[in-house]
Amino acid sequence: MFEQTFKNIDDILHKDAGCGSELDYVEQTSWVLFLKYLDDLENDKQTAAELTGKTYTNIIAPEYQWNTWAAPKLADGKLDHHNAKTGDDLTDFVNIHLFPYLKKFKVDAESADTIEYKIGEIFSELKNRVQSGYNLREVINRIDELRFRTHAEKHEMSHLYEDKIKNMGNAGRNGGEYYTPRPLIKTIIKVVAPKIGDKIYDGAVGSAGFLCEAFDYLLQSKGKKEHLTSAETEILQKRTFYGKEKKSLAYIIGIMNMILHGVEAPNIIHTNTLAENLADIQEKDRYDIVLANPPFGGKERAEVQQNFPIKTGETASLFLQHFIKILKAGGKAGVVIKNTFLSNTDNASIALRKQLLTDCNLHTVLDLPGGTFTGAGVKTVVLFFEKGLQTQHVWFYQLNLDRNLGKTNSLSEKDLADFVELQKTKNESENSWTVDIKDIDPVTFDLSAKNPNKKEAVALRKPEEILAAMKALDDESVDILTSILELI
Repeated sequence: MFEQTFKNIDDILHKDAGCGSELDYVEQTSWVLFLKYLDDLENDKQTAAELTGKTYTNIIAPEYQWNTWAAPKLADGKLDHHNAKTGDDLTDFVNIHLFPYLKKFKVDAESADTIEYKIGEIFSELKNRVQSGYNLREVINRIDELRFRTHAEKHEMSHLYEDKIKNMGNAGRNGGEYYTPRPLIKTIIKVVAPKIGDKIYDGAVGSAGFLCEAFDYLLQSKGKKEHLTSAETEILQKRTFYGKEKKSLAYIIGIMNMILHGVEAPNIIHTNTLAENLADIQEKDRYDIVLANPPFGGKERAEVQQNFPIKTGETASLFLQHFIKILKAGGKAGVVIKNTFLSNTDNASIALRKQLLTDCNLHTVLDLPGGTFTGAGVKTVVLFFEKGLQTQHVWFYQLNLDRNLGKTNSLSEKDLADFVELQKTKNESENSWTVDIKDIDPVTFDLSAKNPNKKEAVALRKPEEILAAMKALDDESVDILTSILELI
């Protein structure tokens, strides 16, 4: 049901003058979806309060609640068309009254880790782009059909929302900017293996795929959500997941994605991570786990580069410096980066590889095939490292698949199963090998992934095939010579 609802909403937005792309569809669906989610959340909290004999105070004032302006109901539960706003009345209410009211929550909230603050932040960043109040009424009616009450409903909704983010990534200029393939994220998390109590950080959070999957991983580590103690639940909700995001749309979608996965007030900040001076990072600012796919190919201004000891315009290299600095001693990381980082000969890349090998134990490098990221025509690797110990050995794994990856043939967890299994022991295989630090050039620190174990496939033809091919060439030569003689 949910999937068809999303398709119907896209069709409605497609015909609206204010929405021109998949990015707009996701953005506009998100704010309406968020308000419906919020209404269901408040209803759940009110029911829970009544069962324990307590009083619940609604976050949203009565005139701005979903069942007042968006979906007022008759006694039989059907939409009250007489009181449901539509057309210009609806767009005027949303633009002139609703959005300004919701923006104020950011100023009035007690602290940044409350859902009130997130409401204010979301509606400070967004604006209603649906120009037709009649189209907006149709969208609201569709979303009102959705329910977020049970765990199964929330689970299905979160997966569908992820699919929308994936489509948005495909529609964008750089697919990897919004969407990292989930099988890859799950694999990285399995290898890094966070535990409840760890502080997990993504400084290029995007749509929060790493944080959402880490949340699911930690829930599964307990068997069932119900097996969590109240203390563990509070730790996961408030003191586990942290992120920063520069771009407004990605920031909104990241928050929405985490909320749909079950984190009520995500600790995601809308800021440029790289504007933070590394010298200002103190012990209290550090994290146990870093999981990230920072943007590659971007260029940062000179004043941003001043925040880093190794000066470079390459965004991913600045992020890597940030991640190394912000990890606690003994902290673990899984970071996606362009494979050219392993071999680039510029001074900044050499200095950064030296720092990585000296300050951290770079224990594993996963070399990914082209096409892993839809729409991004670059090859990538994943760096797995622990801070505090020097690198002694680097175990490489080259993912060699018997097919080309693309939109209709994407990476799967099964593709990565051999890597996950071998990584536990770091054994050698046709696709894996170990490089000793003594064998790494002490001047360039080149880490190029050159597989010494890969067998060269040699196509051996049968003698009959070779003779048949030779005969065909001879016959062709005779035909050509005959043609020439006829011309003389």
